[in-house]
Amino acid sequence: MFASIFLDAFHFIGDNTGLLLTKSGETAELAFAALGIALLIALPLGLWLGHKHRGLPFALAVAATGRSLPSIALIGVFIAWLSVGFWNNTVALVVLGVPPILTNAYFAIDGADRDAVDAARGMGLTELQILTRIELPLGLPLLLAGFRLAAVFVISTATIAGIAGGGGLGQIIVNPVAYGNAGILAAAVFVAAIALLAALVLGLAQNAASRRMAPRA
Repeated sequence: MFASIFLDAFHFIGDNTGLLLTKSGETAELAFAALGIALLIALPLGLWLGHKHRGLPFALAVAATGRSLPSIALIGVFIAWLSVGFWNNTVALVVLGVPPILTNAYFAIDGADRDAVDAARGMGLTELQILTRIELPLGLPLLLAGFRLAAVFVISTATIAGIAGGGGLGQIIVNPVAYGNAGILAAAVFVAAIALLAALVLGLAQNAASRRMAPRA
């Protein structure tokens, strides 16, 4: 039975490649719009708090809240505010994307080598120069890890947009009457592919940053 469903899913992909690619584009647009907004909100705040070595309870509270909030409940709340559609889902996904970016940005900067920071301060560098030239390069691998986690989480959750008029692959997944089990599985395969591709690209960037910061013999 399961083998038959997988075979039907691959047949569905072959027969509906254009539809799946279009819906994949909609899912990617939604997810990366939310990630971009989350980055603009969380990154400066996390960097500033980490540089000041303040706000640890706040960062941890944001992380805990983000993990505990159910995605469907968030979308339901924003339906009442923004109605159904792209922006309702985007705002809900931003709320889910902020915690990992914020907490990793905080710990990336807060955990930077104190000796290097003190040496830079002793050389007369400004606080902004210390942040951008010392702390940020040192904390880049951990910062990228947070963005990678947020990307995978937001992309996989973006499928819920189908229940709130957000389109994308979720529109196929929540409509078994029209697309059948084969369509649902095919859409899920495409969602997984988008998430894995984003994770791979960000993972490569993270590894490159880690190798750059590794001590050389």
